[in-house]
Order: sequence, then structure tokens, then C-alpha cells
Amino acid sequence: MRKALLPFLLLIPFAGNLFAHCDTLNGPVVAAARLALERGELTPVLRWVSAGAEAEVRDAFVRARTVRAESEAARALADRWFFETVVRLHRAGEGMPFTGLKSDPPAEAVARADAAILSGSVDALASDLARTVADAVRVRFERLMQARRTADQNVESGRRYVEAYIDFTHAIERLHDGEHGLEEH
Repeated sequence: MRKALLPFLLLIPFAGNLFAHCDTLNGPVVAAARLALERGELTPVLRWVSAGAEAEVRDAFVRARTVRAESEAARALADRWFFETVVRLHRAGEGMPFTGLKSDPPAEAVARADAAILSGSVDALASDLARTVADAVRVRFERLMQARRTADQNVESGRRYVEAYIDFTHAIERLHDGEHGLEEH
């Protein structure tokens, strides 16, 4: 599990692009849209869209609720259209493109984050992430130190050292920027 989280940790600054599970059929936006259609209550959906998108969501909700009463086929089509509308507007509010609804399961890191939210505790996730980060830093540092020992032997050894140095310092920079410079989503 910890190795699976490593790519996530090193790419934290780009997480909005990589782990956008809000556009999946099993994600929280579609779950809210399903709930809204079933209950006839739009409130669960509105929290997922910006105030500027509210009128369009309200209109789509009324239309979907009207059409879905026609038949099972109409219901399926209206539901799908409403899901796509809500997710498209949610993604626009994030400044992200809508590329269609996905059926992929969320990345492990996102699933673990969601599990922490459901359980009400982030302790296990935070501990695992801390160990994963520490292990990644140690591996890169050891690789750097090994390359440093032979860096002056010849040009190729020197290049291996520079490659390890760049990998180490860039990884530290990404981790630091993710920890201290992560912009609001």
C-alpha cells in the first residue's frame, strides 16, 4: 500500500489533474445527484457547484425530474444527463475541463482519503503517508550518497551523481511545495 501512495505524494501539486474522482459515476458528485433525484430535494447537489451555476442546476433538476417519470428508458437518460450536467458544472467551478463521466474506481489515495472522512479519523492515513514519504526520501538519499562516493572517478560516475542529486532535490522540492504551497482545490 505504501508504495502505491508514493507516486501520489510526489505529484501532490498536480493532484487536481490526476485524481479527479468527482467525475466518476461512483464519486461524491454523482452520489449527491442520485440522492437529489430520488428524494426530490436539490440541496445535496447544490453544495457541489458554484453559486453561479445554481440556476442551471435547478433548471436541469426540474427537467430531469419531469422526463424521468415517462419511462424507465427516459429515467435512465434523464438521470445520466443530470449527472453529466452537475459534474460538468462542478468541474467548471474547479477550473477543470469536463471530459465525460468515468466508471473507473478512484485512485487508492483518494479512496483512502474518502475512507478517513467516513471514519472520522485521519490518523491511520496520516501515519501511512508519513512513513511513505520518509521511505521515499531515504531511498533517494541513499541513492544520492552512493553516487556521491564515486562521483569523481569519471564523467559517467559524475553524471550518475548529478542525476541522483536532481532526483533527490526535486522530490524534496515537490514534497515541500505540496506541504507548504498546495493551493486550495
